[in-house]
Amino acid sequence: MMDDQALLRYSRQIMLPEVDIEGQERLQSAHAVIIGAGGLGSPAALYLAAAGVGRITIADADHVELSNLQRQIAHQHASIGLNKAHSAQASMQALNPHCHVVALDQHVEGEPLERLIASADVVLDCTDRFSSRYAVNAASQKAGVPLVSGAAIRFSGQLAIFDPRNTECPCYACLYPPDESGDEALSCSESGVMAPLVGLIGCFQAVEAFKLLSGAGSAHQGLSTFDGLSGQWRHFQVPRDPACPVCAQRR
Repeated sequence: MMDDQALLRYSRQIMLPEVDIEGQERLQSAHAVIIGAGGLGSPAALYLAAAGVGRITIADADHVELSNLQRQIAHQHASIGLNKAHSAQASMQALNPHCHVVALDQHVEGEPLERLIASADVVLDCTDRFSSRYAVNAASQKAGVPLVSGAAIRFSGQLAIFDPRNTECPCYACLYPPDESGDEALSCSESGVMAPLVGLIGCFQAVEAFKLLSGAGSAHQGLSTFDGLSGQWRHFQVPRDPACPVCAQRR
């Protein structure tokens, strides 16, 4: 049960009929896993902590560098040299001390990644490498946990929800078959990125995770892309690949 302080803290959400007390309590009892504490993970983590998600695990093996501060808003100048997961944890708990944040300062893969995602109610992929995205997607599909996937590079961003509980929903490998993607995705350090763009996509991820956890509204369908130079959104319906090596066997 929420006390008076919690009722006041979350009052602007509770007054929304789609959320109400029940939705806020679902948020408080939920566990969100965020893989990546960089440009996308920073706003997603801060907003989910502020919104009252009860438990958040954030994982990142990298350390804060000066060049990160242009866009990775969970970190401060004083955070340079610190592990990103621990830096983000400090920012999240400073924002909302009632949110239980677990920081994993390592690259989580294999069986530990599967166990971590299986313990979650939603997972947010905020990484920038195909290898990481495929691993997170496979673990999400295996555990039956919805995946909120975001990406941003240069002036372009995209978001998709891959929910294995929905038999018609594709997975990340349906959208980007492993044999067609190459070894690695372009990274911001290699190609550059507009600072507010990662905030936009990371916030979009937080919105979708909020809805999935609280029960408000309905989850985003298909793939949305954003062109930061023109300011235009485009939406694509993405069918499930019946021959997908990751999700076909689950149907």
